[in-house]
Amino acid sequence: MTINHLQSTTTLLNGVQMPWFGLGVFKVEDGSEVVSSVKAAIRNGYRSIDTAAIYGNETGVGQAISEALAETGLAREDLFITSKVWNADLGYESTIAAYEASLSKLGLEYLDLYLIHWPVKGKYKEAWRALETLYKEGRVKAIGVSNFQIHHLEDVMKDAEIVPMVNQVELHPLLSQQDLLSFSKKHNIQLEAWSPLMQGQLFDHPVLNDIAASHSKSVAQVILRWDLQRGIVTIPKSIKEQRIIDNANVFDFSLTDADMARIDALNENRRVGPDPDNFDF
Repeated sequence: MTINHLQSTTTLLNGVQMPWFGLGVFKVEDGSEVVSSVKAAIRNGYRSIDTAAIYGNETGVGQAISEALAETGLAREDLFITSKVWNADLGYESTIAAYEASLSKLGLEYLDLYLIHWPVKGKYKEAWRALETLYKEGRVKAIGVSNFQIHHLEDVMKDAEIVPMVNQVELHPLLSQQDLLSFSKKHNIQLEAWSPLMQGQLFDHPVLNDIAASHSKSVAQVILRWDLQRGIVTIPKSIKEQRIIDNANVFDFSLTDADMARIDALNENRRVGPDPDNFDF
């Protein structure tokens, strides 16, 4: 596993190359805010952008992609774009319609990755069947899930023709997801971290500050490096260009085994987002 620059990729189980590092746009307002942050990311070497129907900013993300391609000379194939089907659309026909709607808003002909956003009981298996259809028809490069626990994955895989290629979950030092990571590696499912910085709640943590100081790095950079060294794709969010640049400045140092063990030991199974086994939306 060589992760030595911002465009380094992991190979998904179907051979698709997915960048290890990307920009998340959760809670980034549609319009100029999301346009400027996505363009700043692409301009500074990011190639992966993660959005979702429920974020309400796919139109702005699409505008940013279009403008960034024109300004940088990159091709659409150089980017890796992810979106997600929302809970209200989890059904066979409705999931396919939701995919079309996302493509239309983004102004794209295909997505690199399409995910089921949450494991809504009694609905996600039909949605998975729809994703398999989209994939088999060549309309999406890779398919996966988000916020799935081990038992959700096992349930899907029982009937699936295609194993989910990615599982995007809340993951940070206080929620290290080690069991899920081990299960994912065993089944060649790429684990991806949302809220990797725990929405800024870890920046004062003494252990993380101590490790950061020893490497002359920020706490954010240490956490994102920890993700990468565990084999986890990470997508920190920021709307400030300098922070977008700083977040990605994690390829010129390595955490020691002792550093990794100290961070691993911080786990408290503590979430900032909803519990995938107990949500009502």
